[in-house]
Amino acid sequence: MKKNEVPQDEGNLSKSNMKELMYATDENGEYTTALSTGWEPKTIALSNSIDDINERVAEAKSQVKNGEVSPIVYFMELHKMDVGILASYVEMWKWRVKKHFKPKVFKGLSDTVLSRYAKAFNISVSELKNFKAD
Repeated sequence: MKKNEVPQDEGNLSKSNMKELMYATDENGEYTTALSTGWEPKTIALSNSIDDINERVAEAKSQVKNGEVSPIVYFMELHKMDVGILASYVEMWKWRVKKHFKPKVFKGLSDTVLSRYAKAFNISVSELKNFKAD
């Protein structure tokens, strides 16, 4: 796209006075950079993704409150992780991490294991153990 055609739609970036660096061509057909405040399709897609993430976090919180899953699931969703990413952060097999999603198993975890999760979530072991989904 040409430099004068770089989108300047209202979006998440324009609300925070930020701009995105994009590549465009100048009047000589050479590649250059230009700043954009947003592009409507990208803003819609980003907004939908954020809504999906918020729904998943709320669902995980509800499941923790109902005793269906451990707080690990909530913090995993809150930090936008999946099982594979979390497993790599805590240096455990995915099947082991999934096992820790069970409240009964979670209650039996040692502080050493919980500290790996706490470090990945940037919280204390106490916060992880005593999380109340109210």
